[in-house]
Amino acid sequence: MDFKTQPAPKEGLGAVAADALLLLLAGEQLPADLDAALAAPLKAALADGDLALKPGQCLYLHRVAGVKAARVAVATCGDAAPAAWRKALAEGLKLLKGSGAQHLAVALSGAALDAAKAEALVAVATEQTYVYRHTKPSAPPDSKLARVSLVCAKAEAPALDAGLARGRAIADGIGLAREYANRPGNHCTPSDLAAAAKALAKSHGLKLEVLERKDCEKLGMGAFMAVAQASHEAPKFIVLRWNGAPKAAAPVVLVGKGITFDTGGVSLKAAPEMDEMKFDMGGAASVLGTLRAVAELKLKLNVVGLIPSCENMPGGAAVKPGDVVTSLSGQTIEILNTDAEGRLILCDALTYAERFKPAAVVDIATLTGACVIALGHHRSGLFSSSDALAAELLAAGERGCDPAWRLPLDAEYDEALKSNFADMGNVGGRAGGAITAAKFLQRYTAKYDWAHLDIAGTAWKSGAAKGGTGRPVALLTHFLINRAG
Repeated sequence: MDFKTQPAPKEGLGAVAADALLLLLAGEQLPADLDAALAAPLKAALADGDLALKPGQCLYLHRVAGVKAARVAVATCGDAAPAAWRKALAEGLKLLKGSGAQHLAVALSGAALDAAKAEALVAVATEQTYVYRHTKPSAPPDSKLARVSLVCAKAEAPALDAGLARGRAIADGIGLAREYANRPGNHCTPSDLAAAAKALAKSHGLKLEVLERKDCEKLGMGAFMAVAQASHEAPKFIVLRWNGAPKAAAPVVLVGKGITFDTGGVSLKAAPEMDEMKFDMGGAASVLGTLRAVAELKLKLNVVGLIPSCENMPGGAAVKPGDVVTSLSGQTIEILNTDAEGRLILCDALTYAERFKPAAVVDIATLTGACVIALGHHRSGLFSSSDALAAELLAAGERGCDPAWRLPLDAEYDEALKSNFADMGNVGGRAGGAITAAKFLQRYTAKYDWAHLDIAGTAWKSGAAKGGTGRPVALLTHFLINRAG
């Protein structure tokens, strides 16, 4: 889908050349400058009670006299704040989704456009038209919509075009993350993730290294290998690098949890909804998506993506509760629950990150159900040893409409990880489970600024809308855009 600006006609929005017009109305009254061809049917709709000028309303009009576009969708967006703007776009696009329109023009009346609104237009349009079809031949056909124009004054076009370009890159990253998260476990194995990384590196100019089982064993990644040891699928430790700054510039390292299917291991999960454990590589998918966005934007900074990937399976070779393993850092871990496997593969990746002498490290993981209980499905959980880094990530989440919420890392929570038989246990008690998981990871991050994003509540949706969301690609990309400065 192509996104560009389109000059606003002097005659008014009714003269916009397109197959369909999506008109967003801001404010509590019809804008005074709205041309008569559109104002007349809207006044009639208001009088008849078919439309109200409050957020969340929408109306479809077909072949309006004096309007060049055959289809007109109208949606109200209140004060045009980010959430209201995105909701209005989504509602308006739903009205046009099944139409034959190939070119959609989008116009805002009653408020000012800016680059953030342009970026959001791309995000909403691509989300509304996404169709998963990798293993579903019967999926509905792709939308006929091929071109979306944002109607604006000539002076606004450069800033809005920049917003559209940024939105396109982020949307491409989100699309990549959604696609691999949605694929079933037998279509998205660690080897498949490595192949996806290889394709991304080839198409977008990244450098790739994939460490095999023997490489990880030689390095001493005992925690990662413990999780991988019962699966017939070979583990992969994926290293992707974007070099957009001089070699001497310290990189930002992103670490994504890549459990391509999580049974819980010997500590077996309950059967209901276990199919959703294909989404347990949402952190890995977000790293791939973010690196794609970074490469498309050609950001002038160095970024390293680390993806430890394997399956967590039961079986005769599986790690058992009570087993003690030695991590890459040399610290020993008593594995009290094999379903707390994400932190085991991440801790070795966090230690591996030290070799890059990073400016900052952010790990992203569908780590704990406790975070879902704490924050639900709207905000990702954020933990950090650095107030400055936490502030950067929180601000990036707000800019990208991909919000997070910071949770504590008080020293008292560390007590729950004490073990009589190792340097630490891999779980604490039930209380504060998201925090104790973060405290476990913190033990491996003393040599750099670190943040942890628990995306267990935001990486996918359940129910009728089941599927990957691509979060937190927008948050991470805005964080890196800000870092690139």
